[in-house]
Amino acid sequence: MTLNLVSLMDIFTILVFFLLVNSGQVETLPNAKDIKLPESIAEQKSRETVIITVTDDDIIVQGKAVATVADVMAQNGMIIAGLEAALRAQTDRVLRQDSMREIDDREVTIMGDKELPYKLLKRVMATCTAADYGQISLAVMRRASSLQAAVGQTGA
Repeated sequence: MTLNLVSLMDIFTILVFFLLVNSGQVETLPNAKDIKLPESIAEQKSRETVIITVTDDDIIVQGKAVATVADVMAQNGMIIAGLEAALRAQTDRVLRQDSMREIDDREVTIMGDKELPYKLLKRVMATCTAADYGQISLAVMRRASSLQAAVGQTGA
């Protein structure tokens, strides 16, 4: 009985260790129930970046509203002042931790509804570039490939 208990404890210890080690490999994006992300068959996993969420009403950086969509759509210029200031503040915070970071290494991920107007997306992306972010990613939902979909439909 003691031997079985020890073996069981070893198995649980290994499982806990495995889960702890592998839990840090995937960056989960914030859950925005109002946003329906576009689908993609992209294989690359998301990384930890600055997250810009574009809802129907607001533009949000790391959980803090920085501009309203109505104001952005009414303005004439391409650069969104509040968004640029928030991105530069994020850069300053990160650069204090890692002063050797190049512009090409600075990443931002844009989460927006699949119905997001292109004019608005273009302005958000232009502002990211103006704030010295070299890599811009769009958050998407992973869609099953055609092979996976065919297998799922046949029940195999």
